[in-house]
Amino acid sequence: MKVLITGITGMAGSHLAEYALEHTDAQVFGTYRWRSKMDNLEDLKRAGKLNIIAEGSHMAHNDAMREAIEEQAQPGKANLIEANLTDGACVHRLIRSLRPDRIFHLAAQSYVPTSWSAPVETLTNNTVSEVNLFEAVREADIDPLIHVAGSSEEYGLVLPDEVPIKESNPLRPLSTYAVSKVAQEMLAWQYHRSYGLKTVVTRGFNHTGPRRGHIFVTSDCARQIAQIERCDRPPVIHIGDLDVRRDWTDVRDTVRGYWMALEKGVPGEVYNIGSGRTYTIREMLDLLLRATPAKVEIRQEVGRLRPSDVRILWADVGKFQAQTGWTPEIPFEKTLRDLLDYWRERV
Repeated sequence: MKVLITGITGMAGSHLAEYALEHTDAQVFGTYRWRSKMDNLEDLKRAGKLNIIAEGSHMAHNDAMREAIEEQAQPGKANLIEANLTDGACVHRLIRSLRPDRIFHLAAQSYVPTSWSAPVETLTNNTVSEVNLFEAVREADIDPLIHVAGSSEEYGLVLPDEVPIKESNPLRPLSTYAVSKVAQEMLAWQYHRSYGLKTVVTRGFNHTGPRRGHIFVTSDCARQIAQIERCDRPPVIHIGDLDVRRDWTDVRDTVRGYWMALEKGVPGEVYNIGSGRTYTIREMLDLLLRATPAKVEIRQEVGRLRPSDVRILWADVGKFQAQTGWTPEIPFEKTLRDLLDYWRERV
């Protein structure tokens, strides 16, 4: 079975590749861009499980890409292929050459604040890439299972009587990123109904853990603590809104959920993936502070506040659990300790 992970260099993509290699007999492939950072794949590299197939510039023709994949792909490793998903011709070559049995579409501009400063790029990247992928699948006349990673941000404005959030909740997106994820989800539905593509969408609630980029709040706080422990900065943690509530899941549980969504999910359906409980940013930060001997001051900054923020994201995961049997296994306290240790090794 050939598995393609778009965005394999991201936090979730790298963990999903590890899960597939450790728990299945799948042959794993992933896309990256020439400017992609490879930091998240360091564990795979150290374990001898990373293989980079000839760069995309050398595979401008269908035969060249197909031959490179056939000759250079290695079992038991994550095989990387350079591909620009906003380039339709490139995506068509990739899908025709690889002919995957399963596709996990994770590649996206995924940072909410960036979507306010770069709304056009966010919408273009996240929607065009998916259309190119779907059209390439149609043109290649293959019938893979396709997972589309949606987001809890799609729910946006959630009213007090609408929690925990079910899949039937109205979508009221509050950022361009959220709008782009709604568009991705609608495209998955449309291509399923119009052309029979076997798309399964997950609305992932906040997930974190080792390799989370420092621009995200859990990782930003953990990195600041690690820097304070090393006396690299004053003992002050700078933070934005402390009172919004989020439903956090360990990324390692989340990617296991992605896999189960294609194993047991129903094409055309949408599923929430989350822990089923919430923490405020303040409560999350308190858990991190329990894991350090450092004494710090917490300082809220207006510049870190968002123009419009979702006040609460709290998942009802009953539908997904009933369909697949998935349930989160890693306690949030362990997730945060592992995240803090991750940054201790890097600062």
